[in-house]
Amino acid sequence: MKQKPIIICLQIVLALAICGLGYVVYRQIAAPIEFQHELNNRRKAVITRLKSIRTAEQLFKMNNNRFTADWDTLTNFALYDSIVMERKKYDEDDSVQMAKLAKTKEKNIEYFKVAVKDSLHISDDDIKNMRYIPFTDDTEVFSLNAGTLTTESKVVVPVVECSALYIKFLDTVKYRQDIVNFLDEEKQFNREPFIKFGSMETANNEAGNWED
Repeated sequence: MKQKPIIICLQIVLALAICGLGYVVYRQIAAPIEFQHELNNRRKAVITRLKSIRTAEQLFKMNNNRFTADWDTLTNFALYDSIVMERKKYDEDDSVQMAKLAKTKEKNIEYFKVAVKDSLHISDDDIKNMRYIPFTDDTEVFSLNAGTLTTESKVVVPVVECSALYIKFLDTVKYRQDIVNFLDEEKQFNREPFIKFGSMETANNEAGNWED
């Protein structure tokens, strides 16, 4: 009779062990899938913000013939400044209007101003938070550098680079080993451990490394 409680206890322990093993196997399968899903979502959000920063920098360059590495300067420019654009006054197929322009020797061009923030297509709050890397509770700022570069043909050109390390915006607590594995794999394929646009070493038209 005394053997029954022992047998029952052993059965319970065995059942718990089986459940525990099953959970371990499940996590080994599910964790990489969950990490990949989170990586894709967070990477997408970071790239979206980098694209807004890139557009702001390109518009700043249109007005100032240079890029800026100062976040306050870029933010104020995006919020309060405007850019001058040009457009044709008349359709060039409009022979009457084109004849009038020819008589007055005017150019078929008119200039107009557009608010920078209207070209960015994001809210004022998004512009104010543009410097912050997503998923960091506004504690981590994108690395931003700007300057000039002399090309092989001796032309001096403005350059800019903006980046965010993967470890800055990924969950290094929940997915520590997955991130280690991911970064090791990126290194094997000679890929960078961050997402960025532009370069301080070459004039690449502000290309993003996600566009390669």
